[in-house]
Amino acid sequence: VTLMDFSTEFGIGLKDYMTAKADAMGDVELTVVDAGGDAAKQLQQVETFISQKVDAIIMQPQEQEACSPAIDKAKAAGIPIINCNSLTITEPDAYVGSNDSESAEIAMTYIAEQLGGKGNVLMMHGHPGQTAEVKRTEGAMDILAQNPDMTLLDEQTADWDRAEAMTLMENWIQAYGDQINAVFCQNDEMALGALNALVQAGKKDNVLVVGVDAIDDALQSVKDGKMDATVYQDCKGQAEGAIEAAYKLAKGESVEKEILIPFILVTTENVDEYLK
Repeated sequence: VTLMDFSTEFGIGLKDYMTAKADAMGDVELTVVDAGGDAAKQLQQVETFISQKVDAIIMQPQEQEACSPAIDKAKAAGIPIINCNSLTITEPDAYVGSNDSESAEIAMTYIAEQLGGKGNVLMMHGHPGQTAEVKRTEGAMDILAQNPDMTLLDEQTADWDRAEAMTLMENWIQAYGDQINAVFCQNDEMALGALNALVQAGKKDNVLVVGVDAIDDALQSVKDGKMDATVYQDCKGQAEGAIEAAYKLAKGESVEKEILIPFILVTTENVDEYLK
């Protein structure tokens, strides 16, 4: 298994859930490596797996295009390869994850409903070119197009990072002040950074903050009435589904080409169901 980045809570979750699933199965020897946010490094990791003649490979692709050669190389070597959580342009033997457009549609629909279909929205993007960033942008823009009285004030990347998001939000507060009605962040790390900036500036009471992933810190923030909502992405379901698919393919069994795990809106009303 090669995962995007162990420095994120979601990445650590995938690693831990995959490891636990493999241990429970008993006859799976699992190796999990960290691509460290580097597509070239991830490609090298897949090449190493191929040279080791592993039975199956799981990749959480860092980038859609840059990681596509990994799929071609694994297939050429006759080794099944599964994408987990993120896509490549080249189709793998199976994809286990969620439809990222759906997460943004859910988040932006919630914002539209809370604002009564009128207001100014900011959007923080993840790492440009990653599946989640591309698809979450598409989903959000689709909902904005359906709500002509909602305006996208600005959109920039904070690269999935809490500290970068806090700095970006501070800049936006300086630029737009009281015009801001809501911030949609394409993951929770950025939402929590934006939230911190808004709280420190004394602006949070008038601004909705919504993220994606339902990581522990975000769930607690929703519970505490700080963050308004997040969208639950089933890290455990994706991790376990990927291990199961890899195991079956390694045994020569067939699996569905696309195994989709649904997203769910989390607000104060249902947050207790997701808090550990």
